[in-house]
Amino acid sequence: MTIDLHTHSNKSDGTDSPKELIQNAAAAGLEIVALTDHDSTEGWAEAAGAAKRADVRLIRGIEISTKLDGKSIHLLGYEFDPKNKPLLTELGKVLDGRNSRLPATLERLRGLGINIDAKDVRRHSVNAAAMGRPHVADALVELGVVANRDEAFAHYLTPGKPAYVDRYAADLVTAIQLVKAAGGRTVLAHPWSRGSKRILSKSRIASLKEIGLDGLEVDHNDHGEEDRAHLAQIARELDLVRTGSSDYHGTGKVGFDLGCNTTAYDQFRRLFG
Repeated sequence: MTIDLHTHSNKSDGTDSPKELIQNAAAAGLEIVALTDHDSTEGWAEAAGAAKRADVRLIRGIEISTKLDGKSIHLLGYEFDPKNKPLLTELGKVLDGRNSRLPATLERLRGLGINIDAKDVRRHSVNAAAMGRPHVADALVELGVVANRDEAFAHYLTPGKPAYVDRYAADLVTAIQLVKAAGGRTVLAHPWSRGSKRILSKSRIASLKEIGLDGLEVDHNDHGEEDRAHLAQIARELDLVRTGSSDYHGTGKVGFDLGCNTTAYDQFRRLFG
């Protein structure tokens, strides 16, 4: 079985519609694929219909924006009740945080002499649950300010850069507990990327397992071979599931092709039965 447990559609910051994503997953030879849009489940219904037609098993998921000790950490949640009120309330706060920081981001960009406004961003987020930094990046590409998303983030949109604005994110422990209470499974997304290694030590990961963490996304393009080996060892020692995923965003993230990293079937069975 070929399994990819982390992908994005244009309901968040991917460029494929949920239907197109599933069609592309089938064309790439995937038999099981998870749709894990940022902080939203809006793509589930469309993806489910496409998966049935393509004979692909869909895992319904999400990637939740969280923080631990002030550091951004992403949590993958799978197969939870999308109508669970406490979880929906928290996701609503996260989405509101995405939208509410946009004016400040645009103001900072204009202060740098870049002529950009909300309508420029809206053209790139028309299907998304909220407007985020990737949509701002796409607008900057369209305006000719940068060549691609990576350049936009590197020069303007990451912490410490002139147009970065912080926003609300869920507490990681709370997010794990909410997904578990809604009947779901939880996996830390790319846990040692973007400076998270100093926060997510083995002992810290062990404490997260105690409150409901199910697994670690070990095989991810943001992890080098050494980090993959260390994370796999931590997962084995703590009896956590080990996953591998593409983190596919369509044309919005170059080099993260569907199926570039996959999850072993025995690990999938541990997570989903």
